[in-house]
Amino acid sequence: MDTFCENQALASWTTADLNADKSWVFPLTAKESSHLREMVLAAFNPDRDLFEYDFAEFDLGPAEKTLKKAIQQAHHGRGVALVKNLPRHNISEDQFKLLNWAIGLHIGVPRPQGKASQYISPVRDVGVDYRAASGRGYSSNAKLDFHVDGADVATLGCYNSAKSGGSTMFTSGVTAFQALKVERPDLAELAETDFYFSRQNEEADDEGPYYGQPLIDFCNGRLFAKWNRNRVQSAQRFETVPRLSDNQRAAMDVMDDILRRPEYMLTLNLQPGDLQIFNNHCMLHSRTDYEDFAEPEKKRLLWRLWIAPPDSPELPQSWGDFYRSTVPGTVRGGIRGHNHGNKEQMFDAKHAAVLGMSIANKS
Repeated sequence: MDTFCENQALASWTTADLNADKSWVFPLTAKESSHLREMVLAAFNPDRDLFEYDFAEFDLGPAEKTLKKAIQQAHHGRGVALVKNLPRHNISEDQFKLLNWAIGLHIGVPRPQGKASQYISPVRDVGVDYRAASGRGYSSNAKLDFHVDGADVATLGCYNSAKSGGSTMFTSGVTAFQALKVERPDLAELAETDFYFSRQNEEADDEGPYYGQPLIDFCNGRLFAKWNRNRVQSAQRFETVPRLSDNQRAAMDVMDDILRRPEYMLTLNLQPGDLQIFNNHCMLHSRTDYEDFAEPEKKRLLWRLWIAPPDSPELPQSWGDFYRSTVPGTVRGGIRGHNHGNKEQMFDAKHAAVLGMSIANKS
């Protein structure tokens, strides 16, 4: 084990490791699932905005212990966790959405995810072109590049799975970088220099249309992996962004090859009632394309949250532009977009106070 990842021994895994040791999978008991159903049905009001719900309304009861173990595993262990058996039968889309929101509030402060400054996103195909200048993969049925999401922790709660396809893939960035160092040390060194990422026309007023960040950086003995090939290629449309060199393109190609190797890439087929939790510091993920059902009520749907937890680590300085802060335990990350106003700021402050966190302010 290289010294740079001694604090991430559990996160440096292979597919064989996760198949042999299922301690990252957390099935809820019937009692735990039943409590969550009763909790969300009692709290649900279709006329209430999510920001209006109070944290105290969501007592996870007997499910709290299992869910907190899963969160701990994703955030400080393997980097990924899978909770199974969330209540799904006779639960509406919006009720399941509220359940995901309630669990997210117990993890940390949810973060905005795009141009509309939405704090929870439906992952479903609405015909978006993933490769367009403003394209987002979660609104398409396309095969996605490997990437990290825009907050410390993310969750995906599966309401409906696709007719076929739509598998989720995960690879440890720690393991992938170790392989890159062995196979192409020259490209590994290059990965620690800036690449430029487009903000896909979602930047806030105080942000530029792109930002520079290394693919790999380190802080306090921890590796931090940043990757989103689609956004790197999209940034090339800006005249002020340096052109990708042949060596940079080679680094991208080799990294993508490593990430998709069967010995490193775990594939999951999420089922209704599954909740996936992942760490965006060191886990990279992707998705296959999919064919959906014709019936609207059967179409693939997952609810996605991006979350800033109170026990987050210090980030490398290079992560400060996008996350708006590198300080541990701050409400950071997300895409503020174009509609992050008083309502959103008040929610951030309110829930941060509940968790004893401070708000990150971009300098």
